[in-house]
Amino acid sequence: MNESHGKTAALPRSRKALALPLGLAVASAVAFLPGTASARPAALPDAPASAATASAEAESMSYVVNVRPGKGSATFAERAIAKAGGKVVIAYDRIGVIVAHSANPDFAKTIREARGVTSAGATRTAPLFAQADNALESERPLTAAEAKAAAGKASAGQDEMEPLQWDLPAMKADKAHKISLGSRHVTVGVLDSGVDDTHPDIAPNFDRRASASCLGGVPVQKGDAWRPVAGESDHGMHVAGTIAAAKNGTGITGVAPGVKVASLKVAEPATGMYYTEAVVCGFMWAADHGVDVTNSSYYTDPWLFNCTTDPDQKALVDAVGRATRYAERKGAVNVAAAGNARTDLAQEEILDDSSPDDTTPVPRTIKTEDCFDLPSQLPGVVTVSATGAKGIKASYSNYGRGVIDVTAPGGDSTKYQAPNPPAVDGRILSTLPGGRYGYKGGTSMASPHAAGVVALLKSTHPHASPARIKALLSRQADAIACTDPYDIDADGKVDAVCEGGKNRNGFYGVGMTDALDAVRR
Repeated sequence: MNESHGKTAALPRSRKALALPLGLAVASAVAFLPGTASARPAALPDAPASAATASAEAESMSYVVNVRPGKGSATFAERAIAKAGGKVVIAYDRIGVIVAHSANPDFAKTIREARGVTSAGATRTAPLFAQADNALESERPLTAAEAKAAAGKASAGQDEMEPLQWDLPAMKADKAHKISLGSRHVTVGVLDSGVDDTHPDIAPNFDRRASASCLGGVPVQKGDAWRPVAGESDHGMHVAGTIAAAKNGTGITGVAPGVKVASLKVAEPATGMYYTEAVVCGFMWAADHGVDVTNSSYYTDPWLFNCTTDPDQKALVDAVGRATRYAERKGAVNVAAAGNARTDLAQEEILDDSSPDDTTPVPRTIKTEDCFDLPSQLPGVVTVSATGAKGIKASYSNYGRGVIDVTAPGGDSTKYQAPNPPAVDGRILSTLPGGRYGYKGGTSMASPHAAGVVALLKSTHPHASPARIKALLSRQADAIACTDPYDIDADGKVDAVCEGGKNRNGFYGVGMTDALDAVRR
């Protein structure tokens, strides 16, 4: 849906940053699946790696090598990869993307010269297993007192904590649920950190068949690998609840509480990094397992903007772009968050001082015509900005005329946009691992609201193409005029300038996603 690629000033660690405290965690134990129709994972030893092997791997870098789709091209490239000192991890033949590891510092330069290779580049700037994290904190758990008070105010037909969910009536989801909760035949894939499918609000709607861990670029289902491990971010769990928490008389209610949700784990547990190889795997797995909608509330690390003028970054744009297009061709609508830097994504030039975020950032000025936020600014991806409880652009939300497609509730500081009682917090209440609930705010929270509406649209129009679903999403959105002047902190200074008319502008795109129209038209 988003066909323009404006960008902006440096984000503070993406969609995930505003709502995501990350801790150190041990990696999930995994075992590789047999190859699917579109992927051929390399065989790895079952025994623990020797010290020498582990040391060599620790010095290795991860790469994507892009070739023409088809097994023939990939086979030729794999020989060249081995000759250049690389090891193939997995080959996605359908889109011509190969993931490889190599300790050869000249690997990318060498493999780009190989016959049939269209682009190749490192997916990170730190060696494997050497990343760090610097996420911001903007969340809090739901208190027992709040939960008890909400339960006492719930009306007939509401889940216990639904009175605290100001976001549902903001997009008419409460009215939509009286008509339809969504179809069990629709699945939304959450590309994020892991999802706890034992949570009472997630378990009824969880799609195990479509779930997998994609860490390292290889899909794994064994051992419930999609679940969060100790200390892992709860970001994906919050996103999943917003989309499809069951309407079962307890807890909260999702935007589409009758659809299924799948976990595509693409965030590394110990660092919170979303690397290209995992993101590609997530889209490919979703596409090959019948996922109807994908949600991406992140940017692909380590570059905030991936510039096609840089050979490494060009390869990342190519790889993720091929994966999103493949998913759409297979029937999925891809939805993504716009980011939390409170900046205009339609600027011609932008100072990016946060990249690369896995080693030492080096300030650079990028030209937006050449540089892209992955996956939110890829062609066809629905890009979502965030609003607060008062229905105006959230203080942190990115914006940009021709960049933002739609808007949805993402929450805001209560001091800026306080909700009407009985709601008490301006952020979004959703599920957390271990049967818990909590508040988060960010475009990370807006995107799953939009993905939930897309799921309702797909439920209403089960045979509609992704293009048709996106057209309906746009046509049914409730137009919002520019907030002018926009002075969110009331200090007398304009904090952002919205360009465009009521029916399409830089703050809200075509407007607020409409859950009610999604189920009745």
